[in-house]
Amino acid sequence: MTKGIDLSATSVAKSQSGSSESKTEESPKEKVQARQDSANKREALLRRPVSEDGADVHRLISRCPPLDENSIYCNLLQTSHFADTSVCAEVDGELAGFVSGYLIPERPDTLFIWQVAVAEAGRGQGLAGRMIREILRRPACAQVRYLETTITPDNEASWALFRGLARKLDTSCAESVMFDRERHFHGHHDSEMLLRIGPFSESAVSG
Repeated sequence: MTKGIDLSATSVAKSQSGSSESKTEESPKEKVQARQDSANKREALLRRPVSEDGADVHRLISRCPPLDENSIYCNLLQTSHFADTSVCAEVDGELAGFVSGYLIPERPDTLFIWQVAVAEAGRGQGLAGRMIREILRRPACAQVRYLETTITPDNEASWALFRGLARKLDTSCAESVMFDRERHFHGHHDSEMLLRIGPFSESAVSG
């Protein structure tokens, strides 16, 4: 199961921020447009999912390659059985982001993030990181001190997201192979690398 975020979301965010080396002088018209775009952005509402979100989640993930699509039934389970460790983000009443996760049964101090999806309406706002931290602040995650996820080697957006999250939580990362391309996928899927973040403190999560 591939876990990641839409690579195009990262390219959009980079083009908006840019570096001082590549930045060019904007025309007055471009500056006005930039201010209008900023004013038109709506703050995303983060909330616990409900089962009725399942079909919308399925539709969102289908628009966020390289994420693997699951069945709608799977998304219904995510938004019901795993609602305490998943989050929906709404912008103007529309689903703009979704993160699914669960506590590893034999290690309840570890939150596993399954998928992170962000629609175009929610990009360029750091929404993915905000959604993950929202889950970590929930009562269900009060004992969580580690976060795990799997990422394919070429998913630069996801690597950047989770390494950045580790920095914000003031902790370290460890990488290893969880599911091997040949051993587990018989050559039909890239290896899934396990990224383990932690330990982190409760104060780091709430900060």
